[in-house]
Amino acid sequence: MIVVMKVGHTTEELDGVVARITEAGFRSNLSRGVEHTVVGVVGQPPPDLKDDLEVLAGVEDVIPITKPYKLASRDFQPVDTLIQMKDVVIGGPELVVMAGPCAVETEEQVMATAKAVKAAGAHILRGGAYKPRTSPYQFRGLGEAGLRILALARQETGLPIITEVMAPEDVELVSRYTDILQVGARNIQNFPLLDEVGKAHKPVMLKRGMSTTYQEWLLSAEYILAQGNKQVMLCERGIRTFETYTRNTLDVNAIPVIQKLSHLPVIADPSHGTGKWYLVTPAALAAVAAGADGLLIEVHPSPDHALADGAQSLTFENFQALMEKVAQVAQAVGKPLAKTSANAIQSQRKRA
Repeated sequence: MIVVMKVGHTTEELDGVVARITEAGFRSNLSRGVEHTVVGVVGQPPPDLKDDLEVLAGVEDVIPITKPYKLASRDFQPVDTLIQMKDVVIGGPELVVMAGPCAVETEEQVMATAKAVKAAGAHILRGGAYKPRTSPYQFRGLGEAGLRILALARQETGLPIITEVMAPEDVELVSRYTDILQVGARNIQNFPLLDEVGKAHKPVMLKRGMSTTYQEWLLSAEYILAQGNKQVMLCERGIRTFETYTRNTLDVNAIPVIQKLSHLPVIADPSHGTGKWYLVTPAALAAVAAGADGLLIEVHPSPDHALADGAQSLTFENFQALMEKVAQVAQAVGKPLAKTSANAIQSQRKRA
């Protein structure tokens, strides 16, 4: 249920609406648009609460929300969620790029990659210290030692870091090192984990499961939002279809559909979405053209020797080439690449 306030309502009238919602045993969520202020009622309010709220001063309308996901719904919050990450905003008018190795292997590997992706114009460093693997015999990450390496790379380059957390009991530890918590595709319905990252005071990127519908995806986001964490972004990373040539099928449709249904930023992962390095760039360009708020790209100094996902990882040179093309498409669709010191210098060189 949402309460739409009249244009020109007073602070006292807004406070009265919030107080009535609180008295009824529910939490409220404020969303201020250009013309209207919307007060969301968090939970499943009884029908008679609608009648009580409609007669309050300053109220223009009370609208029930029929979607099973409330907090994630654009009906509940018409304005886009913006997530501030140092000098860039995720979900704003500019495109943000996260790049780095699938798995943290060594300090030298991560440092070299961090410096390379920053020089190419990336804004956030990605890297996995904990790796969910199909086989228990595959490399499963360095754990806390990998987190320490990522923290060193952040200290050296200034790039914020995003890394995956796999278990509820690890959220506190991973939160001490990372800037963004990633919930992977295999954990999208790990509800205890979603609850725990919802309690953390960190932005969360929720990856879509390989067989997850749009509604299931948004309901998983609802778990995080319901715990009070509003800093949630969604990541389309490909779904499993009948096609076996590619690792997954990147669902480009998901980007505009989710942006219509929800206020949460949408990131595209063309690396997992294709599984082949030579398809990453065209898939990334398609995602940017479709309106993605950001990209998540795997980059490795020597993909042939990577301990995880080498086949879909870009070399430093290929990532540089990708960034140049992404900048062109992003500019063409009106969502330019967010400026960093690196790509500002590149732009100056091109103009010269």
